[in-house]
Amino acid sequence: MPPVARPLLLLLFALALAAAGWRIPAAAPTAFTPPAAAPSSLPPEFSAAMLARDEAAPSHPTLIQLPDGRLAAAWLSRRDDEPVIRFSLLGRDGWREPQVIASRPSTAAGSFAHVGELGRPILHAEGSWLHLWYVSRAAGSSINHSLSTDGGKSWAKPTRLPTSPLANQGSELAAPPVPLADGGLLLPASLNLLGRQGEILHLSPTGRIIDKTRLPAAPAWQPAILTLDAQRALALLRGTDSIQVVGTDDGGSHWLRRDALPMPHPELHFAALRLRSGRLLLAGHGADGRQSLQLWLSADDGRHWQTSRTVEAATDGGAEFTDPALLLGRDGRIHLAYGWRRQGIRHASFSEAWLDGGQP
Repeated sequence: MPPVARPLLLLLFALALAAAGWRIPAAAPTAFTPPAAAPSSLPPEFSAAMLARDEAAPSHPTLIQLPDGRLAAAWLSRRDDEPVIRFSLLGRDGWREPQVIASRPSTAAGSFAHVGELGRPILHAEGSWLHLWYVSRAAGSSINHSLSTDGGKSWAKPTRLPTSPLANQGSELAAPPVPLADGGLLLPASLNLLGRQGEILHLSPTGRIIDKTRLPAAPAWQPAILTLDAQRALALLRGTDSIQVVGTDDGGSHWLRRDALPMPHPELHFAALRLRSGRLLLAGHGADGRQSLQLWLSADDGRHWQTSRTVEAATDGGAEFTDPALLLGRDGRIHLAYGWRRQGIRHASFSEAWLDGGQP
């Protein structure tokens, strides 16, 4: 063996030992809080407008609804060639001028660490508090958390989550958190140390990590969790040849592999949501990849899926519709945000009746 290779193998072996030996004490069993199933009374409706335009490299939007009913959005962008996370609120006259809520300097000041790039943000509303998790990268990737108590006007300094044994490196965000009956959250994530694997961070009501679960699907990453009832849930993960599916019947204590979904381009970002009717909604890409954005529905807890609607489709050189994010509003409206032609973030709103073929 060449002498140069030995230190590299020793380093990889040490990383494997550290990852295997690092444990967080297991949390007590808990229960999910899925949205209440109810028929939707909304008529067929669909509308779309630009959330933000003329952005530099806009990507990874995230949506949330505030207690007063307003929508909030955050996304990754660049300003003067510097990575930033922008934030905007939807008012009566449309989306407001975005503000920067995280940058490399603010992240470095809060985490006391070098920051090279920023990554995917995730928003979550908890009463009057607004949580922001986002990724920062240097030698590896880490998850940071910041909090706003005034509806997004100001934000506390970010802190780094202790997600791995190696300086909290290797963790990436995947999808919005799932609320639990005890006030805690399950935060979907991925670990990118020796390969890519989906995992779930169990957060206490105070935001402390109290458990961590590696999902039994590999290579598969960036899970999206769909709660079916108080004890059952599915996790859909990006894969190389299909969307991998794992499920739990005991509130997340154990996860088992299910039949994979042979969706087009499972390696690209997708979003998933449980609707008020109990059906499941998936937003992803068709056979032509990023040149289209499509919706699928499942009425049998994810066992079978049917094509519902095409939101975007184009074949010109600038056609690219990426990074879908879904949100179910309290009135039953479904909200979709996505990167639009590398020029900005687009926001669409529609009803279940429109998904079923009704015309607005």
